[in-house]
Amino acid sequence: MNDDDHDDHPDDEDDDDLPAQVQTICHYCGGGGMIADPKHAVIGGAPRTLDNGRPCPHCATDGHFTGIVPPV
Repeated sequence: MNDDDHDDHPDDEDDDDLPAQVQTICHYCGGGGMIADPKHAVIGGAPRTLDNGRPCPHCATDGHFTGIVPPV
């Protein structure tokens, strides 16, 4: 077996890890698609802060943009 046979191996896992195109992670939500939205609440008589999150308005919950997008 020579090096050429190894390059044509169909089970190469490195190709599956790469996206088909260049993507930029959303600068606003960090790629999560949700941003913090803390609310004050009283649960069981104790004051607490809850963070359910809300959809990121910048990337529309995708978490990334197609292509190279510089921060604005």
